[in-house]
Amino acid sequence: MSLTGTPFLYTTLVLCVVALILPLVLWSRTRGPRALRVVTRVLMLLFAQGTAVTLVFVLVNNSNNLYDNWSDLLGTGNHVQQAANLGRDGTGGIALQRLPRVKQAFRAADGPGMRAAGGVRVTQVKGRVSGVNAEVYVWLPPQYGQPAYRHRTFPVVELLPGYPGSAKAWFGSLRAHEQLLPLMESGQVAPFILVAPRTNLLAGVDTGCANTPGTVNADSWLSIDVPRMVTDNFRAEPGPAGWAVAGYSAGAHCAVRLAVAHPDRYRAAVSLSGYNDPIGERNSLTALNPAVRARNNPYLLLKKAPVPPRIALYVSGESGDGYQAGVALEAVAKAPTTVHVVFLPRSAGGHTMALWRPQVPTVFRWLTVQMGQSRVGRATPPPPSTAGSTHAALASGNASRADAGRRR
Repeated sequence: MSLTGTPFLYTTLVLCVVALILPLVLWSRTRGPRALRVVTRVLMLLFAQGTAVTLVFVLVNNSNNLYDNWSDLLGTGNHVQQAANLGRDGTGGIALQRLPRVKQAFRAADGPGMRAAGGVRVTQVKGRVSGVNAEVYVWLPPQYGQPAYRHRTFPVVELLPGYPGSAKAWFGSLRAHEQLLPLMESGQVAPFILVAPRTNLLAGVDTGCANTPGTVNADSWLSIDVPRMVTDNFRAEPGPAGWAVAGYSAGAHCAVRLAVAHPDRYRAAVSLSGYNDPIGERNSLTALNPAVRARNNPYLLLKKAPVPPRIALYVSGESGDGYQAGVALEAVAKAPTTVHVVFLPRSAGGHTMALWRPQVPTVFRWLTVQMGQSRVGRATPPPPSTAGSTHAALASGNASRADAGRRR
């Protein structure tokens, strides 16, 4: 039975009801020695508590897409077939342009929200460079199948969840495709292909989306194998001009790091409540060694870059949860690097989906402009908001620096 499926949720609900009824019906009817009656009643209480805790977990997990399946929850999943040392560029000397095209078999994705807005499809990808074998979810914009666009290539945004987190989260919890569909149809947002690859590759460990020889090549998986699969199977624009990456929490850290490290593969990155130092995630694999930790800090990468990368960064967050990370990046950025920092007050929602979900439309309007796609519609940059703005406005706009200082 699927961890995130409706049958498991309904089974848990039924068990909760049964667990409540049992003590009411049997408490005074238990027979036998006193010790046996005590044990029976304790077991009924434990059963009631266990089913209640399970129900709460299922509801929270389904709402936030933390664990995709039982192997993720139990820590038995491993999606790494090999992890060779691929060198500084992550290719291992493989001539990528010579790799043959591989046509993937896709199926309709299951789960809450996955059938909405035209439906999300999923495929299992064997990374020819990274050695990762994992699923990738793809959503196509409404224009993709229209005759007028049959010769058109489309820009792509890679979507990364937090840790722990499911690749489905951007479609399930954040409902990105549902929010963007009408905006794409009206021309306010460019018709982006949305791609959500698995990032939870090792049991109980956040890879930091980096290559760790002998353990995992998460960077090559996300920045080489996944883009190659997309361009092999869809009319997608090539990188870097046609590619961006976005994430929340640990995925936000990954998004910025990938863009800063690979301006030859990505043009823009979006960070929602992210961090620069890998130690921001206590289970981060890249935070274990000081040298590796420094090599995967996008602030240090940007600060020490011999040539400023041609990338655009969008960083939003509350004070102490993403905002200062964005300010730090902005302080060391030099043209042509640009950093757009958005301050969100503590009242805006906390480190939750409730904070990130309403930011999706504005983030994609920003991406539309930054990636030169504004010709497809009436997209405009997000206007600055002011102190005293509503929750929705603050979640989707740019609060003043003065207001940020007052609220710290």
